[in-house]
Amino acid sequence: MLTKLLFRRQKTMVPAASVPEGRRLYAIGDIHGRLDLLDGLLAQIAQDEAARGGPAGELIFLGDLVDRGPESAQVIDRLIALKAERLGVRVLLGNHEEIFLGALAGDAKALRLFSRIGGEETILSYGVCPLAYARADYDELHGLLVDAVPAAHRAFLETCEDMVVAGDYVFVHAGIRPGIPLVEQRPADLRWIREEFLGARTPLEKLVVHGHTISEEIVELPHRIGIDTGAYRSGILTAMGFEAEKRWVLQEQGARVAVAA
Repeated sequence: MLTKLLFRRQKTMVPAASVPEGRRLYAIGDIHGRLDLLDGLLAQIAQDEAARGGPAGELIFLGDLVDRGPESAQVIDRLIALKAERLGVRVLLGNHEEIFLGALAGDAKALRLFSRIGGEETILSYGVCPLAYARADYDELHGLLVDAVPAAHRAFLETCEDMVVAGDYVFVHAGIRPGIPLVEQRPADLRWIREEFLGARTPLEKLVVHGHTISEEIVELPHRIGIDTGAYRSGILTAMGFEAEKRWVLQEQGARVAVAA
């Protein structure tokens, strides 16, 4: 289903910002295993590119491709194919990919966390039998994971980036630590930070475009633009386009998913 501006936009004195001349960018929020929404949103982006004319846009995926939704493996397959099909596809490493890679590497803490934050849906998307998953202890779970995940998927995730800078914008998964230059930001903050970044009250080095923190509205504030609209549970995946000083929103709506409290 095609739909635009499904959410109101929380917008407060957002400073003027632009991307370099001749470039058009599309930032895509947290997908979390919703291949249906990803495919629909990519179709919308293609329509938008055709309507605007000019060169194809660059796609920046803000991370959290996996977990919680039902088709994490298929989302990774889609992005691997997309990178092979077109230039200018950039993928950031989200905290969920970080945990996934840690679990694959045998990190016991990461494996336990993986299993609590949507990892079950991820491993089942690779064709692991639900009964085998339910019966597995952590050592067995690691074995199931290593056997199920293709080497190409692991290699793809290991090439994901920490940030993308374009003109007056910086694109990251979670945010940046205020007061620290971009070149000195820690990857852990870029993937995990929340309160210190969200609560900043003054403009930062660049206008930060991020996912990670779910909001019912697209958030546009002096220091940040948040576009994680909770696709895995809301059924709405958001992208924002950037060209010169213009910004616009595309959203794809599908079925909502019930989430246990």
